[in-house]
Amino acid sequence: MKKIIVFVAAALMVGCCSKEQPKGITETLLLNDFRPVSVNNIPQTFVEKAKYPVIDMHSHDYIAVPEDVDAWVEAMDACGIQETHIMHCSWIGKPFEEVMAPYAKYGDRFRFWCSLDYTQLLKDGSADECIAYLEKCHEMGAVGVGEMGDKGQGDLYARPTEGYGLHIDDPRLKPVWAKCAELKMPINIHVGEPYWMYLPQDATNDGLPNGAVWHVDTTAADCLGYEGLMTTFENALRENPATIFIACHYLNMNQDLPRLGAMLDKYPNMYIDISARVAESAHTPRATREFLIKYQDRVLFGTDNGMAADMYRNIFRILETEDEHIYIHDYNYHWPLSAFYLPDTVLEKIYNKNAQRILTEYK
Repeated sequence: MKKIIVFVAAALMVGCCSKEQPKGITETLLLNDFRPVSVNNIPQTFVEKAKYPVIDMHSHDYIAVPEDVDAWVEAMDACGIQETHIMHCSWIGKPFEEVMAPYAKYGDRFRFWCSLDYTQLLKDGSADECIAYLEKCHEMGAVGVGEMGDKGQGDLYARPTEGYGLHIDDPRLKPVWAKCAELKMPINIHVGEPYWMYLPQDATNDGLPNGAVWHVDTTAADCLGYEGLMTTFENALRENPATIFIACHYLNMNQDLPRLGAMLDKYPNMYIDISARVAESAHTPRATREFLIKYQDRVLFGTDNGMAADMYRNIFRILETEDEHIYIHDYNYHWPLSAFYLPDTVLEKIYNKNAQRILTEYK
């Protein structure tokens, strides 16, 4: 009874001191405009430079003019980025050799991955032209293939001919993957999208602010959907064991890390990169930390988010510190993030050692 009386008294006190809020705020505030600011008096750590040299295995040609490369290298130097890998995609709009040209003066600070040319393959099923182009890019310095991108209707990132209807397990691509194994060129592929993009866009969708923006229309003609895409990727892993496949963005499986881990256990030719999935991973920090420690030999660092120093530092903070309840509104989710505080041995592998192994020992 005493507890009840105290509770009621406390409730009355709160009621007396509270100021009634304007009616309707929850009905008028758009979720997309929700920008909470943490009031918690807890540690906030600024990580200016990564603890170990970093190989960024997933970036793109973000420069507008050649002079932008100088600014990018300045940011890389300030943050401890030893090497950045530029992915070639159809949306970049430039041929492979034109993408490479502005970076030449910086030597091995930048490395390049090429897309595939499906023009002949889609006409008559022959992979000869595709393989010839692959070999040409390899001679020019390409270290891998990517970023491929299949969100349900085939490789839409290829150039000059997008690979609609052409999924990674298509039998016509098998000789291409064999050539990649021969040339020791890993394949980076974007499979699907985060799971929230497939869920109903309603009040039950946990990731609605971002899910609505990137919603996948699985009713579109010939769209495989999330499970169909995961099947195609697993088929490719199984049927091409000598070829390394890197599933970027945690294979878009942050919502089911046990399943992702089971795939890594099953397929030694599979790796993941962590690019562009800070928000999707750091809202489940304990589960993600456990996963990254367990699979520390199969995880690659990547960004996929431009070339600003603050972008790098946000990722370092998540990987290295014990900070919690972090709001980084750039990621367009409503939830706060918490850091992983990874052990030094794990950090060093993710930052550079795993990439070095793929780029050197695999060769």
